[in-house]
Amino acid sequence: MAAKKRSSRPYAESAGYSPKTPATGTSLVNVGPTERVLSTLAGAALAYAGIQSKSKAGGAALAALGTGLAFRGVAGYCPLNDVFGRDSAAKQPKPIEIKETFTVYRDIDRVYGYWRRFENLPNFMEHLESIEELDQRRSHWVARIPGGLGTVEWDSEVTRDEPNRLIAYQSLPGPQVDQSGEVRFRQAEGGKGTELQVVMHYRAPLGALGQGVAKLLNPALSELIRSDIRRFKMMMETGEVPTIEGQPSGRGHDKG
Repeated sequence: MAAKKRSSRPYAESAGYSPKTPATGTSLVNVGPTERVLSTLAGAALAYAGIQSKSKAGGAALAALGTGLAFRGVAGYCPLNDVFGRDSAAKQPKPIEIKETFTVYRDIDRVYGYWRRFENLPNFMEHLESIEELDQRRSHWVARIPGGLGTVEWDSEVTRDEPNRLIAYQSLPGPQVDQSGEVRFRQAEGGKGTELQVVMHYRAPLGALGQGVAKLLNPALSELIRSDIRRFKMMMETGEVPTIEGQPSGRGHDKG
């Protein structure tokens, strides 16, 4: 059965929400594109020099400094910049936005409960390799890059949790990918099932370079997530998730 879509404006108004999904997860990118590239290159060079050094103490210090610089470049976040109010990221790349509204013909408490347990998400989201829940609010995410280009990882934190109404989460400072998401739940018209509005934002690393890659991957990532949502609908309604080959999979069962 095809997913039922509605416009986001009537949904937000009828649900009594102000549609203010954050543009990104952390938004804590305070190192500019040029600095990020230089930090990454310099960090890699220092780390290599430290590993090759014959002095254990000096080598360890160089390796630690290099690792810190490389992390600063990849993440785009510098704690010292944060402390002193310095921000060289004058213009941050726009995030990829994916928005879907659809209806699942199951009770709202069951639909909300399944989604709220983040470890269930890789059961139907094929772009996610794994999610480990660290505590009630924090979790560690590993996602596949479209095209078999590897994986990216980040830690995420729940920022709002209203049972049967809203789940909002965002990546913590210094991730490989700046990411956020909102899932809103409400009873569908006529009391038949649950209507969901899913909004996800991703921002690629490494400033302008990462944004160029993100533009190439945007259509693939968007289609991947939309396919994931269709699998979620089918799984909740039938108890099974179709595989790529079109055969049912047993992955759709909730973790005990």
